[in-house]
Amino acid sequence: MPSSTTVPTRRGLVSGPSSSDAHGDMPAVSVIMNCLNCERDLAEAIGSVFAQTFDDWEIVFWDNGSTDRSAEIAQGFGERVRYFRATETVPLGAARNLAIAKARGEFIAFLDCDDVWLPEKLERQVALFRANPRVGLVCTDTVMFTGAKDLNRLFEHAHPARGHVFRELMTTQWISMSSAVIRRNALDGMDHWFDESLNVCEEADVFYRIAWDWELDHVDAPLTRWRVHGANTTFRKFGQFAEETLRILDKHRAMYPGYDERYADLVALLRRRAAFQRAVALWREGRGAEARATIAPFDASPKFRLFRLATYLPGALFDPLARLYFALPAFLRR
Repeated sequence: MPSSTTVPTRRGLVSGPSSSDAHGDMPAVSVIMNCLNCERDLAEAIGSVFAQTFDDWEIVFWDNGSTDRSAEIAQGFGERVRYFRATETVPLGAARNLAIAKARGEFIAFLDCDDVWLPEKLERQVALFRANPRVGLVCTDTVMFTGAKDLNRLFEHAHPARGHVFRELMTTQWISMSSAVIRRNALDGMDHWFDESLNVCEEADVFYRIAWDWELDHVDAPLTRWRVHGANTTFRKFGQFAEETLRILDKHRAMYPGYDERYADLVALLRRRAAFQRAVALWREGRGAEARATIAPFDASPKFRLFRLATYLPGALFDPLARLYFALPAFLRR
């Protein structure tokens, strides 16, 4: 079980069925849905779980203190949605840990409340777990969309690797949160689940640690739909990404003996990635010269050259340029 230093204490736990309550057979899959004022897209998200061709699941719905109609919508789907309401709003990583503690399934899936699954998603992922007990995580291809417009697919230009792929995953992150299903044993083998000291990289941190110990697999079909909108943190928190990228690097170096020698390429890559993220944050603040100085020690990749040109433009152009950037194929964003 995760250590008490990372998994929250009983603060924020709520009325509702406990993880030890017996409500029929244990489900194969627990679908974790963490919610804070998600009424706009919530019914569509929950409905996509009910539409699954694989029917052996439960939804663990953790309401992190919503003040809109989220509770009414979730509870309106009936008993298969196990609804819990926090007495205190906590960061997302902590809320995910609290929800996982209530899960009863052999596999843990995640669905953000503004995303959508296609009907065959769980069926095809569970089949891969059943075929290979060494697999700890299975994801799917993901379509990023806004409104009625599809933007791109995560696997469109670069297919992820299978098997023991720690280095590959650290190099190119291909797992969207709502596509991920994790074997419960992979989580329970960790000394902590979501690292509550992280605020924007807590998901990637879990994926990396699973990839260190377990094989990864994927369904090469776009069975997850990730809704992109102005609230997505990726567009606005580059400074935090820079800080947490380096913290994850330090964490890995402490956890895994010989990391610097075995993964010298990853050490260099993550330092370079953090420098770029820090430079973006500086440019947004109107500090273009400092941004250019931050990336100057690193090799000039096409991405860095384009960004250097962008830093001569006003930081107010960040939002439209960021949307163009994230619409690029993944291999152009490395």
